[in-house]
Amino acid sequence: MSQIRVLSSILRRTKSTLVSNLRGNASSRFFTSCSSSSSSASSSSYFSSTVARSSFHGFKSLPKGHHVPSFRNMSTVASVAAENKEGLKLLVSGGPRAQKMVGIWLFGSAAWVFSMVVLGGVTRLTRSGLSMTDWKFTGGLPPMADEEWLQEFEKYKQSPEYKRVNKGMSIEDFKFIYWMEYAHRMWGRALGVMFALPFSYFLRKGYITVRLGLRLSALFALGAGQGLIGWWMVKSGLEEPASEYAQPRVSPYRLAAHLTSAFVIYSGLFWTALSAVMPEPPAESLAWVQGASKVKRLALPVGLIVGITAISGAFVAGNDAGHAYNTFPKMGDTWIPDDIFDLKPLSRNLFENTSLVQLNHRILATATLLSIGALWLSTRKLDIHPAIKSLIGSTAGMAALQVTLGISTLLSYVPVSLGTAHQAGALTLLTLMLLLNHTVRKPSPSLLKTLPQLAKTV
Repeated sequence: MSQIRVLSSILRRTKSTLVSNLRGNASSRFFTSCSSSSSSASSSSYFSSTVARSSFHGFKSLPKGHHVPSFRNMSTVASVAAENKEGLKLLVSGGPRAQKMVGIWLFGSAAWVFSMVVLGGVTRLTRSGLSMTDWKFTGGLPPMADEEWLQEFEKYKQSPEYKRVNKGMSIEDFKFIYWMEYAHRMWGRALGVMFALPFSYFLRKGYITVRLGLRLSALFALGAGQGLIGWWMVKSGLEEPASEYAQPRVSPYRLAAHLTSAFVIYSGLFWTALSAVMPEPPAESLAWVQGASKVKRLALPVGLIVGITAISGAFVAGNDAGHAYNTFPKMGDTWIPDDIFDLKPLSRNLFENTSLVQLNHRILATATLLSIGALWLSTRKLDIHPAIKSLIGSTAGMAALQVTLGISTLLSYVPVSLGTAHQAGALTLLTLMLLLNHTVRKPSPSLLKTLPQLAKTV
């Protein structure tokens, strides 16, 4: 009797689906929407396979000799899948091609911001950031003739950095640091143009949903403000230092704001790109979803530690703290320097005291390595998707490499190559944590309804 009820249920669903197909060709619309997701993200293939398994599960219990035509099977799958797909809000409309194009654009924009962070690190480490003493929102052509170069050089000679650090610099050396800063500024302006033009095109084509449009508009506004923050930072380095013995440098607070803003823009673009091409996380069973939820409870706080550690690195750079205590694991001859609370008021020491700033960064870097190591150990025996396990292992390896780069940079007195690699490593580690947190997010209710208890084993 139970087998007859199963067969009757299947036939009823097939009949209703066929009627729907005749009226509005609903199944073809469903397969078009499914192809949009599957062409862009592996999660949709998981979705399709689990729908198929759940739909065909009833056929296994049919008596021998009872067969249903393949067309009915296909219609049943389409009907169930279309029902389960309802409620999933995609960021990109227009089909698989639109989803692919928008995804490539967003990932490309995120990669451009990544390169901006690396180029900014090189500019800072070569002390090129204060070579341009004025700023225009739209920028301008660089000096071409010798007279123009001499005019820019004369402006730089009036700055505190030239008087206290680079006095006697040749015009050729000045040209090098000028070109570095000019490239950094113009690379940022080019990013704005390359972001705005595709954005306008996709809006006209109707590919950008309201939710995605609001998010990208906010990121574009942050990008425009980043130029203002950069000049605000540079301007602080063009002012006379409070002490005649102090070297001129930009405010560590402003440098931290500039770098943090870049990290926020990058994170927003990367996360949005992932959401556009992978609307559903990889999930083939409820057991794997439950395992992913356990990973998420650990991954979120670990990601916050990684972000805080990266911001503390900005204060290390702003205070030139990497040039002090170039020993490890001790700081000089002691574990904790004696002057970590010398500044008044006490709170200034956290952000301006070279000794405490470096000590904080060491502690946070160690906490990052230990927390990621604990994440890896605690998830080894969890029943989770193999891709998540691989991602956690890669994150642990990157954390170890980043700590190694940091120690090597410190012991080598911060060479440009290692210092740049260390800054790029911080953003790479943050990228992996973003990817991990995005991958372990909860699937939509419609997908959860289609998942079996256990994943299929091969």
